[in-house]
Amino acid sequence: MSFDESSLYEIIELKNGDVALAKDGKESEPLVSICFSQEAKNYLENSKLSVAKAMIEAGLEAAFGLEDDDFEDIERSAVEILH
Repeated sequence: MSFDESSLYEIIELKNGDVALAKDGKESEPLVSICFSQEAKNYLENSKLSVAKAMIEAGLEAAFGLEDDDFEDIERSAVEILH
């Protein structure tokens, strides 16, 4: 399996409050999602998306051996909150 470098990705907050990595503009299932407990949400407060982003970056780096420069597309992607 290889990382599709031709696609743009975005970190989104799902309707249920989970944070996910999805292909930009696609209505498909997210590639990965993170579910924080209520206790963790209370502790993290407004940092939830930043922590999820760091977790996703670490996972991609571990899985695919990506370098920091490879995360530019993810860092530039918009955070979209779905209601």
